[in-house]
Amino acid sequence: MPRPDDRRGQPAASAWHTAPKGPQWAADGRGTQVSERRHGPSSRSEATRSASGDVSKDVAAALDELTTGSGAPPSGGPTLEQALGLQVRATRRDLDLTVSDLASAAGISVGMLSKIENGLISPSLGTLQAISSVLNVPISSLFASFEEKRDCSFVPAGQGVHIERRGTKVGHQYELLGYALGGEVAVEPYLITLSEEAVSYTGFRHAGAEFIHMLSGEVIYRHGDRTYHLRPGDSLLFDSAATHGPEELLVRPMTYLSIIIYPRAPS
Repeated sequence: MPRPDDRRGQPAASAWHTAPKGPQWAADGRGTQVSERRHGPSSRSEATRSASGDVSKDVAAALDELTTGSGAPPSGGPTLEQALGLQVRATRRDLDLTVSDLASAAGISVGMLSKIENGLISPSLGTLQAISSVLNVPISSLFASFEEKRDCSFVPAGQGVHIERRGTKVGHQYELLGYALGGEVAVEPYLITLSEEAVSYTGFRHAGAEFIHMLSGEVIYRHGDRTYHLRPGDSLLFDSAATHGPEELLVRPMTYLSIIIYPRAPS
């Protein structure tokens, strides 16, 4: 039975926002950015993604402590940053490119590329997108050597990667809870928290599908030209190629689980 004043599935009273230009956060580029940061030997791999004027951006410092779900012992292999750096260097050398050649073509400094190849920093997705474009390989191929060493992504409580997605304002916190390590479909689970000072944003759009499960608070959530009143326990599954996002933040702070699923680019 509909709740009083419930607006589930009702047509919007006004036109929905046009999606931001440029690549977005999904197989088409996705709209997020993670700041690049140096990790010490015992770092927990936390990174902060901040909004900027350009594209989707970044694989943040992922999870140093991934364990295998099959019961097999951890591989003891390189960290994500090290595996990524080794793959970038190997691909660059296969193409007979110097560090200077690749850095110049990708629009980054030689020093930055050197740090990436040596596994000292977690580059943004924007940076990886530029590098992979010059190398003429999909971004996913740069993680191949790391993916082969894990069969499960385990993230202890509170140890997800904290980000702010492109286009959002202050008060939107995204915690990446895991990473799909292989297969043809990529899965990105987020715990999203909107604080008291958070503001609405309905311009998200990316390839694939998205599932939302409301944990606390209340929100009017827009998908295309329709809105849905979400309360704790409510779920929403939708085609994320349409613009979407929280339109009215009714009860704050609020938290919800968001799972983004999209096809991987072919290798």
